[in-house]
Amino acid sequence: MEQPDSGAEPAGAAGDAAEALDRPLPEGVRRRVVALVSDAVGGLTVAELPAQLRQYARFTPTRRAKFAGNAMAAALEGDAVFRQRIAERLAHAQPELCAALTAGSPPAAADPLDVAAAAYVLRPAGWVKLVAAAGEEAQRADAERADEAGRRELERLREELTEARGHTKSETERLRVELEAVRKEAEALRRKVRSAQSDVKRGEAALRRAAAEIETVRAETAAQVSSAESETRRLRARLGEAEAAVEAGRRAAREGRSVEDMRLRLLLDTVLDAAQGLRRELALPPASAHPADTVDAVEPGRMSPKDIAARALSETDPALLDQLLALPQVHLLVDGYNVTKTGYPTMPLEKQRLRLLGGLSVLAAQTGAEITCVFDGAELAAPVLLAPPRGVRVLFSKPGVTADELIRQLVRAEPPGRPVVVVSTDREVADGVAKAGARPVASVLLLKRLSRV
Repeated sequence: MEQPDSGAEPAGAAGDAAEALDRPLPEGVRRRVVALVSDAVGGLTVAELPAQLRQYARFTPTRRAKFAGNAMAAALEGDAVFRQRIAERLAHAQPELCAALTAGSPPAAADPLDVAAAAYVLRPAGWVKLVAAAGEEAQRADAERADEAGRRELERLREELTEARGHTKSETERLRVELEAVRKEAEALRRKVRSAQSDVKRGEAALRRAAAEIETVRAETAAQVSSAESETRRLRARLGEAEAAVEAGRRAAREGRSVEDMRLRLLLDTVLDAAQGLRRELALPPASAHPADTVDAVEPGRMSPKDIAARALSETDPALLDQLLALPQVHLLVDGYNVTKTGYPTMPLEKQRLRLLGGLSVLAAQTGAEITCVFDGAELAAPVLLAPPRGVRVLFSKPGVTADELIRQLVRAEPPGRPVVVVSTDREVADGVAKAGARPVASVLLLKRLSRV
């Protein structure tokens, strides 16, 4: 530890040797001493501090008291020079208290702990008594506080006991009332049980009577069934006799007509044989052509959508679509969004679909044609909860597949020769389905036809 500049023994050293504590420093006095030292250390230079306290020189007083309390207490007790410097800082900070302690008359109104802490640092004559008295005063104050806390706790417990007794009394009264109510309810239930038992006994008696009556009715029914079976057997015997008589009459009638039938059959065979002989004599070939076959026209079985040209109809004339839908087994494929965005583009997609499908449902009912409406699945933000209308097949393209590709797949799926009509204004779709054998028509043609629905 660094020594002071002069070799003289500090003042108060002889007093320290004469007086010493015979017991540990009271805890309250120790905390005040550490606080005083912590505050005073802030005014000392690093060179004036003992070696073990220099690392705490830059700490705040609070942190210094927290982390270096034991080190400061040990330095204060063992280093007289350090204690003298702390005493000087204390005398400068609290001159009146230090002067009174030095004069041997500590202030009566001062805090005993502050007096004891200052006396421990200054070490005036009789400082051991001041420290001991402060410790006893602190212990007495602690005991008084403990007694006061015990009295408050006892009072609180008494209040809780009174409150618990009142609560117990009220709870007991409430339980007594509930018990009385339960007893009354149990008595009522007993009466109901006795009444129910009486009803059960009466019911059992009525059941026995009903069983006896049923047994009587069953015996009477068995006798009636036996009698009815006997009558049925007798009627069946009479029916067999009547059927035998009817069959005998039919056989007699057939035998009476057989001679005339034989004569007519013989005459018919003669005529047929003569006609066959005449065909052989004339060498007539079988008739394989008819006059109507020489007329140039389209036969119903071979008609396709491309043959519809009975009149010079415009591509936007609804009558053209009526002629196409009149073809046998025609399949109408509709490019849904192409039609709706042509006819009513400002409406939301959901309302566009509902309006188009409603018109197609009426058109299917009027024409009987198979109708499939295709929508592009990429337009959907979420799965569509849609009940397809009667007579209309509704399809959405899968992810990565456009409605145009789905329409071309549907056209290729049809057998060759079946009339297929595709409604779309898309030129690429129209050209593609035309190469596959389908008849493309413009969306406006369907919109005009649906406006008449």
